[in-house]
Amino acid sequence: MSTQTASLENLKILYQSDDYIVVDKHWDIRIDSKMWYEKVTVQAQLRQHFPELADPNTYYGFRFCHQLDFSTSGALCVALNKAAAGQAYRCFKDRTVTKVYIALLRGWVEAETQTLDFSIGKNSSEGKTHMMCIEGTEGCENPKPCQTELTVLQYGFYDGDPATKVLLKPLTGRTHQLRVHCSAIGHPIVGDFTYSLGSDDGPYRMMLHAYLLRIPLKPLPLLVSTEDPFTPTVDSKWHPERSVRTLEDNVAAVLDHRLEEERILEEEKKCALQESNKKGVLRKQKDEEGEEQTRQCQEWLSEWGGEI
Repeated sequence: MSTQTASLENLKILYQSDDYIVVDKHWDIRIDSKMWYEKVTVQAQLRQHFPELADPNTYYGFRFCHQLDFSTSGALCVALNKAAAGQAYRCFKDRTVTKVYIALLRGWVEAETQTLDFSIGKNSSEGKTHMMCIEGTEGCENPKPCQTELTVLQYGFYDGDPATKVLLKPLTGRTHQLRVHCSAIGHPIVGDFTYSLGSDDGPYRMMLHAYLLRIPLKPLPLLVSTEDPFTPTVDSKWHPERSVRTLEDNVAAVLDHRLEEERILEEEKKCALQESNKKGVLRKQKDEEGEEQTRQCQEWLSEWGGEI
């Protein structure tokens, strides 16, 4: 992904099948829009490249399985039919989807691994109703629990100022969650105009990217990763000074952990099914034994009654 602005032509496809397309969404582009003046959207790009795949039964022509903010780039999954959309939606609803983001944060983050645990709600303060906020701040309405795992990858400088490259793994899926959580620990995302209250307007984009997406579809999961846009070759203003761990090793660890969770869950399901079947067999045996005892009792009563 380059520093060039989005156009209808520069749509990058990461994965395509009969059921899904995964695109590498450009920064500063909406997924869809009802505004007549917004000509370049992901929906418009898809219509440009795949007009035959647009579904006339949907408003936008394509079923987006999840959301990415206007300023966020990266892996975005699109379902090509209703059944595929339903299967993907269930995975997102059940929180079995694995999403990994990379970001550049302002300043040097001291704790190299941490779980950000701040409840997030809508901001009702005047002039900030388009924003979210953490519980306890003025105007925060209906906050809900949110967790994000943060891992430091590199320390360096962005355009001369201290910055940290991090891997972010959301454990929940709230609006603006990663942006709010990073801001809450005093390390807002580089170029986040909204959560810097308009002060961070120098960078050409907000440095948040959806790097990896794994949806545990049946019979095979959908697994897609992108290129890393936060490298000196892509953006010469980013100068890493010290590497703590590699992106590849951390992503591999995240996937291994998810596979282990799925294995344990399958084992628990098998054990529950076996226990249920066992109880069913015992219940049947008990019913059969009860019927046999009733029959024997009736025979005895009949014989006993005949002797009177």
